[in-house]
Amino acid sequence: MLSDPGGEIGKVYGVYDEGAGVDIRGRFLIDPDGIIQAMEIMTPPVGRNVEELIRQIMAFQHVRKSDGTEATPAGWRPGEPTLKPRPELVGKVWKEWKPSK
Repeated sequence: MLSDPGGEIGKVYGVYDEGAGVDIRGRFLIDPDGIIQAMEIMTPPVGRNVEELIRQIMAFQHVRKSDGTEATPAGWRPGEPTLKPRPELVGKVWKEWKPSK
């Protein structure tokens, strides 16, 4: 989280509103190599979900730790099964992955 008076960072990430002179709310998950892995841009009237942000960070960390040999489907939580990425899985994730409730 940061403050960006003048919009210098917002301009780099494409979220600076020149007309209003402010950054549009955005979040960017950047990996240790400096690569953006996820981003979300929200207008002010819509709130964000911190729990989902934390879940996504944990999922990206898990996938990175596995060297990409595991995938974490939507809604995955630490301790739940993961998937092994492979061509046969495309379009059939729902057949293999049953999230816990």
